[in-house]
Amino acid sequence: MLEYPWMMSDKSDDDPDTSVLVQTRPKTKRPPLYKVLLLNDDYTPMEFVVHVLERFFSMTHAQAFEIMLTVHKKGVAVVGVFSHEIAETKVGQVMDFARRHQHPLQCTMEREE
Repeated sequence: MLEYPWMMSDKSDDDPDTSVLVQTRPKTKRPPLYKVLLLNDDYTPMEFVVHVLERFFSMTHAQAFEIMLTVHKKGVAVVGVFSHEIAETKVGQVMDFARRHQHPLQCTMEREE
């Protein structure tokens, strides 16, 4: 009988081979998600905040209005949960847009736990 180094046993072809080679893969972790937060200030108009939520977070007017009220009453609200890259992009877009329109609106991100 010829021997091959990749054979699992040295049984003949007549004998059923019940050994199985199983390769386990390490479990991959999902990347962490990040909350994008909008912070209240006393100067940015409510209408501007609603516009930002509609434009950058694809909210309906009603959704944006509710979130704006939460920001106004509680001082902060989560406006979305994204991968790190998307959250970072959203924060940058909101901050740039607010600066261009001369509003002190603040937008941050933090890792979701």
